[in-house]
Amino acid sequence: MAEPRTRIQQKNRGAILDAALEVFSQHGFRGATLDQIAEVAGLSKPNLLYYFPSKEAIHVELLSGLLDSWLDPLRELDGAGDPVDEIVSYVLRKLEMARTLPRESRLFANEIVQGAPRIMEIIEGPLKALVDEKAALIAGWAEAGRIAPLDPHHLIFSIWSTTQHYADFDVQVRGILGARDDAHFDDAAAFLDRLYRRALTPD
Repeated sequence: MAEPRTRIQQKNRGAILDAALEVFSQHGFRGATLDQIAEVAGLSKPNLLYYFPSKEAIHVELLSGLLDSWLDPLRELDGAGDPVDEIVSYVLRKLEMARTLPRESRLFANEIVQGAPRIMEIIEGPLKALVDEKAALIAGWAEAGRIAPLDPHHLIFSIWSTTQHYADFDVQVRGILGARDDAHFDDAAAFLDRLYRRALTPD
């Protein structure tokens, strides 16, 4: 069994992962270097390599932790709740993650754009299983007439698109809106709430 990490080891690992998140989210996996990560972390490269043997090892650890937290809002979709409220709440939780975790969103987007070489097993395994489970729940709501009839998988994809856009294309959004703070997230929340409620409410 591995020995528990000391406080300084935990601090250094945390500094490396935070620095790597910054570097990877800006430059992608291919454009990032261990030298850049070490510099941002305030550590020497040999010190960094004491904790992680490679750039890929850092990247995989970041992605694994990210995916777990990234899926929490979808896991919270509750079959016992009101269907429209549950789905709209999911939309708003995803939007809040785009606001508070933009680097994490861009890290994931960069990995997907590259063909997901380091997380394809997760996408085709646990992620697919969770999405299929929640899609079946949404399909059941539609069949029961509790929400409008729609394709549940494409509904989930649309939610990802309309929320994560605010993180992945943050510069574009702010440039077009002339945004200097995060007030546009409140406007986006109101818009998406209205949009999805209208789309989901049965005729």
